[in-house]
Amino acid sequence: MTQRRLQKWHGAGNDFLVDVQEPGATPWWTAASARDVCHRSFGVGADGLLVATLGSPVEMVLYNADGSVAEMSGNGIRCLAAAVRRATGASWETLDVMTGAGPRRVELTMHGLVGDGSVAMGDVSFGATLEGALGVANVGNPHVVVVDDPSWSVSEREVKAARWSASLGGANVEFITIRDPRRLVLTVFERGVGWTLACGTGSVASAAVARRAGLTGDDVAVVNPGGELRVTLDGLSATLSGPVAFVADVEWSAS
Repeated sequence: MTQRRLQKWHGAGNDFLVDVQEPGATPWWTAASARDVCHRSFGVGADGLLVATLGSPVEMVLYNADGSVAEMSGNGIRCLAAAVRRATGASWETLDVMTGAGPRRVELTMHGLVGDGSVAMGDVSFGATLEGALGVANVGNPHVVVVDDPSWSVSEREVKAARWSASLGGANVEFITIRDPRRLVLTVFERGVGWTLACGTGSVASAAVARRAGLTGDDVAVVNPGGELRVTLDGLSATLSGPVAFVADVEWSAS
C-alpha cells in the first residue's frame, strides 16, 4: 500500500488537493488515482488534484476531478503556491510556476494559513462566437461565456453547457449576470468537474468577454458562488486576484 501526504486548500471555495514533490520523484499519479482521491463520497473530495514538483520554476500538473488533465487553474495555482510555501517553510512572496498553459508568476501574501494572491494570467484570446453565447475566450484553457437567463432551470443550464462545451471539444461554460460596469456575477460548469464554487480562469474569461462587449471596464469584481475574485485587464493581458485558505493535511492510502 502506498501513502501520499497531501495538503487541501481552497480559493473562494474552489478546492484542491496538493502533492508537493521533490525533483526527480517517480511519477505516481494517474487519471484513475486522481479521480479516486477527488471523489467526494469515496475519496477525500476536491475539484482537482495539483502535483507540484519543486524547482525553478515549480512545475504544476493539474488533474480535474474526473482524472482528465487541465492546462491551468487561476484558483488552483494560488493554492499550489501556498502549499509549496508551507511544505518548504519558505517566506517568499513571489513564485514562478510552469503550467500546461505556460509560465505564470504568483504573488502571495499569507497570514498564517489564510492569505491573498494574484497571478499574471497572460493574454486572453477570443474565438468565434457560438450561437446563444456572449463570447468564447481562451485563458490557457477554453471558455464559453453566456448571459444567464433566470428562467432557465439548473438542468436546462447543464444541457446547454454540455452542448456549448462539446462544440469546442471540451470547454468551461460561465453563466454571467452584469450588475454594473465594475461587477458581475457568475456560475460555472467546469469541464471535467461540473458545477464549482469558483473558477479563476472562468472569471478572467467572463470579465474579458464582457469588456469586449462593452458591458464592463478594465477592473471587475467577479462574484463566484464561493467568494469574490478580482480581474484587472490591461489590453489583452489579465491579472487575477483572490483569497486562499488551508483546509487540512491528508494522508491518502492507495493499494
